[in-house]
Amino acid sequence: MDKRQRIERKQAERKLAKWVLALLLAAVALQAGAKECKPAMKEGWVRLPPAAMPMMAGFGRIANPCPIPAVIVSASSPAFGDVSIHETRNVDGVNRMRELEQLRIAPDGSATLKPGGLHLMLMQPRAPLREGSKVVVNFKLQDGREILSELVVKKPTP
Repeated sequence: MDKRQRIERKQAERKLAKWVLALLLAAVALQAGAKECKPAMKEGWVRLPPAAMPMMAGFGRIANPCPIPAVIVSASSPAFGDVSIHETRNVDGVNRMRELEQLRIAPDGSATLKPGGLHLMLMQPRAPLREGSKVVVNFKLQDGREILSELVVKKPTP
């Protein structure tokens, strides 16, 4: 290999190293941005039952504006002994409810929690709730992040 070829090779190696460094920096920046980005619950509410009951249901929309999927693996609330995410599905003409182990929300997507579909099961209320009061629910994500949400207690509409 002559001197000119060695110089050209070194220049090509430097150029490649710069490209690799630029790609690594872009990947780190994207990952850092994703960690700062958080899903959020919008329009959250809890259905107030007509009488004191050991369970209630929570609804709302969880929006994920982030460039990566959000995976909710659990939920909790200081106002309830147990909180879980459930789904109601019609199977052979019968509505069946089941607990979800996780709720995956696509990048730039959302999950709507509504009566007759996805919803929160709020079990063992620690104190009576009144219309207009607020309930805090904490969602834990698979990556360790948490989403604090505030749901308003409402009477069901006829």
